[in-house]
Amino acid sequence: MAKKNKKQKVFKRLLGASTLVSAMTFLSRLSGMARDVVFANLFGASIVMDAFFVAFKIPNLLRRFFAEGAFATGFVPIISEYKTNKSKLETKELINSVTGTLATIVFIVSVIGSIASPFLILIFAPGFAETDGRQVLASDMLRITFPYLFFISLTSLAGGILNTYNRFGVPAFTPLLLNTTLIFFSAFIAPSSSNPGIVLAVAVFVAGAIQLFFQIPFLFSLGLLPRPKWSWHNHGVKRILKLMIPVMFGSSVAQINLLFDTLIASFLSAGTISWLYYSDRLVEFPLAIFGIAIATVILPFLSKKSAESSLEEFSLTLSWALRLTIIVIAPAIAGLIILSKPLLITFFYRGAFSKIDVEMASVSLIAYSLGLLFFILVKIFSTGYFSRQDTKTPVRIATICVILNMVFNIFFVFLLLRFNYHAPHAGLALATSISSFINMLLLYRGLKSIKLIELPYNWKILFLKIIISTIIMSLAVCGYSSYVGDWFLLSSFSSIINLLVCIFGGMFIYFLCCYILGIRKIDFLRRVSNHNLSNHNF
Repeated sequence: MAKKNKKQKVFKRLLGASTLVSAMTFLSRLSGMARDVVFANLFGASIVMDAFFVAFKIPNLLRRFFAEGAFATGFVPIISEYKTNKSKLETKELINSVTGTLATIVFIVSVIGSIASPFLILIFAPGFAETDGRQVLASDMLRITFPYLFFISLTSLAGGILNTYNRFGVPAFTPLLLNTTLIFFSAFIAPSSSNPGIVLAVAVFVAGAIQLFFQIPFLFSLGLLPRPKWSWHNHGVKRILKLMIPVMFGSSVAQINLLFDTLIASFLSAGTISWLYYSDRLVEFPLAIFGIAIATVILPFLSKKSAESSLEEFSLTLSWALRLTIIVIAPAIAGLIILSKPLLITFFYRGAFSKIDVEMASVSLIAYSLGLLFFILVKIFSTGYFSRQDTKTPVRIATICVILNMVFNIFFVFLLLRFNYHAPHAGLALATSISSFINMLLLYRGLKSIKLIELPYNWKILFLKIIISTIIMSLAVCGYSSYVGDWFLLSSFSSIINLLVCIFGGMFIYFLCCYILGIRKIDFLRRVSNHNLSNHNF
């Protein structure tokens, strides 16, 4: 009984931490949506925004390499091991060495990237023509945005330390600072500037510095404020770097896919990159709130259980994350597809963002939405490997999927162009979703083959209940959306109210159906095993 209560407390703590991170992430994503509303209103799907999105995407991709993707998944398992098995002095020594080494590397990369910005634009957006100014403008912006990599990498380091010591709220809150800074510069400085694109680039640089300095007091309160020193030969640093090298590619497969999308999109009509960006932003909203929140919370826990060789708890935690993800994301996928146009109209249809922009972005939004569950499960399953310091398996799988994504990109775009489809860019989004499905499937099979994850005993019944609940919710939302009529004719206030009715009404109907069909919150707080589940409704 005591062991059962202990396990229930563990999952309750994980659920509570996931809820906290989700809440903080919701606020930051809400501010991100407000930022995109400002972008769409002031700049629309213009040459300036195409150039800015490319200039911001390149350091963001490297951020995945050096920060959130590679560094976090290499650093957190090692620091968790030090925290569990070594003294605080040794842990602080590791933090100091990692900080100095990481800062030196990303500083050098940032300088090189800024100098080589024209060459990088030619590589990542070769379709940008010199005649319309996008190539030169994107290059000028990239010189300013590239140092963002330095700040955000150290911000990720600070966040990894705080997450390891169960301070999940602060790292989840920091993106809010990026968004509010961009909103301020966009709304109050850019309109009066002769070069608003450069103003946006400066805003990115400033926001990166603010995010880093915001976390310093919290590190100080833990007594873990780093004193950077170069220590390439430190044993812990060498282990982290060894883990990082393959993870730089493996955990960033989604970003690489999106970057290749940008390369192909640069050859399509002007505005294509912006349409993909706005649709991707809407998909990232539930992805960050639920998927990344769960993965962030379970990484330190899985790393700790791996260090303790507690493989049963490891497997139960991954299974818990899988079940929680599916039950939460299923209605989100349906909602994004059904409400693709209402969402885009409500958030972006004003100012320079036209009706045709809504139509074109809605097609790619639907295609991205089909892959939402797979994007999240790739993140969670990859965490399972990284927490065990296995980076070779995910990188092999990611390599396969990146190659497949490139093939799918070319195939679907040419296919849609061949049939004169009005939105060939949808093929890029669809290719990303399909390659992510294959990635997820291969990661799951690998975990299952070594018995690190198991489906519930009667998972088919659980999934059937989720599908039934989703269908009922979808019918209700479709009915109400049809009752509203032409969303393009609504005022901003009316569209917001009706969208909220669709979202919260749909959520109420979905979870009510889940409850009626026997799905309970308590099932996510108790031990998740075949024996346990066989005695419950699902």
